Amino acid sequence: MKLDRKEILSVLETITIAGEGKNMVESGAVQNVLTFGDEVVVDVILNTPALHIKNRTESDIKKVIAEKFGSDVKIKVNIKVEVPEKQEHTIKGKPIPGISNIIAVSSGKGGVGKSTITANLAVALAKMGFKVGVLDADIYGPSMPIMFDVETAKPISVEVDGKSKMQPIQSYGVEILSIGFFTKPDQAVIWRGPMASKALNQMIFDANWGEIDFMLIDLPPGTGDIHLSIMQSLPITGAVVVSTPQAVALADAKKGVAMFMSDAVQVPVLGIVENMAYFTPEELPNNKYYIFGKEGARNLAQDLDVRMLGEIPLVQSIREAGDFGRPAALQEDTPLANAFEELARNVVEETVKRNDTLPPTEAIKITTMAGCSAVKK
Repeated sequence: MKLDRKEILSVLETITIAGEGKNMVESGAVQNVLTFGDEVVVDVILNTPALHIKNRTESDIKKVIAEKFGSDVKIKVNIKVEVPEKQEHTIKGKPIPGISNIIAVSSGKGGVGKSTITANLAVALAKMGFKVGVLDADIYGPSMPIMFDVETAKPISVEVDGKSKMQPIQSYGVEILSIGFFTKPDQAVIWRGPMASKALNQMIFDANWGEIDFMLIDLPPGTGDIHLSIMQSLPITGAVVVSTPQAVALADAKKGVAMFMSDAVQVPVLGIVENMAYFTPEELPNNKYYIFGKEGARNLAQDLDVRMLGEIPLVQSIREAGDFGRPAALQEDTPLANAFEELARNVVEETVKRNDTLPPTEAIKITTMAGCSAVKK
């Protein structure tokens, strides 16, 4: 069979390199295609040094060419890595005195358990000895007051350095502020973006947070005004994206990761958490049933070259713990508590790694992956 360069380029258009979003021809990754009799040489440039992406790219190229032209074709793939230089970028926002690391917890869609992950991650970090705060930025669906059993609590006003500040509510060693403290349980929050952003800014900057190692921000699902307002107001250390294994949730999680990594935002993604990874019935604790699919978030993390932070099972006790205001991470030495502890350790490890390689947030002009360096190894 005669090897035609245009046909080779056509089959290469079926390949998408992880993290690119476009096919490898459209993205410019394919630099050249040469044919010599029964031999094909493909020159490719990647913008990531990740070995698994290089290996997968080479494997995919050989596979599609062999399927099209036959297994007798000799295929050589030359891969060159050119990592683009990081440009400096000014992030709007100012650090909050005393707060070392600000972690945004996000999800591409609702219903994946983002707030449950936030609450249990906060408790797990507090059990490790860190000083933890939670800002419930899910303006239209605040759930932290329920999850921490402080529904009836009302923040009081305290004077700090001659200024009146809100005192966060403390529960299980975690400092909490939520719009839910200022509304009635049956009252809907019907605000436009600017009003919601103003309320969030008050809870961020007009509160007496004190010394905090990890501030977790429970963002609303999706990508919108609240997300942009938070990231313009604060130098975010990094983001954690929550998803379930099912395809529709993964598609939205991918968009969430893309938002943080976009040129307009440029916040480092610490990793992905797979919630409802598998179902384990109470009477069969060693059984795993993959109701929503298996390892979908793990595969997405690998494709996007970010860390898989943890897999949290779908068990009844997590739901019950959240409904009763006693996060499951409070348990001692149970498989569930251990899963949240592993998640917390991985978040700390990624934060340390991120802080060791990037500047702290004290400066207003900082690199694209701005963050804090308070957590030490």
